[in-house]
Amino acid sequence: MDTIKNGLLTGLKTTWTLGKIIFPITLLIVILQYTPVLPWVIDLVSPIMGIFGLRGDAAIPLVLGNALNLYAGIAGILSLELTVKEVFILAVMLSFSHTLFIEAGVALKVGVKLWVVLLVRFGLAAISAIVINLVWSGGSDIAQYGMAPKVAAIPDGWFEIILLGLQKASFGVLQLALVVIPLMVIIQYLKDKQYLQKFSQRLAPFTKVIGVESNASMTLVSGLVIGLAFGAGVMIQAVQEDGVSKKDATLVFIFLVACHAVVEDTLIFIPLGIPVFPLFLLRLGTAFVLTIIVATIWRRAEQTKRKEVLTS
Repeated sequence: MDTIKNGLLTGLKTTWTLGKIIFPITLLIVILQYTPVLPWVIDLVSPIMGIFGLRGDAAIPLVLGNALNLYAGIAGILSLELTVKEVFILAVMLSFSHTLFIEAGVALKVGVKLWVVLLVRFGLAAISAIVINLVWSGGSDIAQYGMAPKVAAIPDGWFEIILLGLQKASFGVLQLALVVIPLMVIIQYLKDKQYLQKFSQRLAPFTKVIGVESNASMTLVSGLVIGLAFGAGVMIQAVQEDGVSKKDATLVFIFLVACHAVVEDTLIFIPLGIPVFPLFLLRLGTAFVLTIIVATIWRRAEQTKRKEVLTS
């Protein structure tokens, strides 16, 4: 009973912490959809799309995916007639950078600096698109989508717009609670039974490869399986209770930015008619390479700093 009680309390606390981020941001973005703001942002971004091998209106799914979520981005892709290459580039960019406002808020709660999140997410999205555009000479056929986008009724008037925003924001928090609270109970049980310690020991070789301590293993697994937003509960708890350092939290977050919710976020691109296995390998490979590079640079900087302190 103590395990269940502690797990429920932690789950409720985490839901409250993340809900304060998710609810207002979701409400705001839904309202902005029906104002001139998002169209203005799309017009602003459209001229630079050619750098990534995309035409101007491809800005629509990119803005929707980053402002809302991957599903909104995919709906934007489905509304356009694009080539296979353009769809694949968009899928890669959105896999690295989506749900930006909520997941950036989560990063700040964990203790990761905002500039790190923005640099990694936008950097990976931009560089990957430019490289794919330069390297891939094929994919000029028009993409054949496996499903049609759902047509949503346009709300009539500000009252319906705000009501829709409140509904989506409330559902987002409810969905979060349904995942986070049971997850925290399970984690509390694993902790009380010492299973987490054994699990961390088994994952030690993996965590060492990317330069983090083994006590960050649950953070990694949660983010890989259920994503940054839902996995944030585990991340916050790990930083607060399990002695995960800010350095390890940052490295784990960098890894998860490139490769989180790796199964779900890969499979949802199947209806677009693109090869998803290369997308999966690209995300996983990028996560390993980027995190190892950052960890190596960080470690050498720490060693240099220690030498300077000893010689001074």
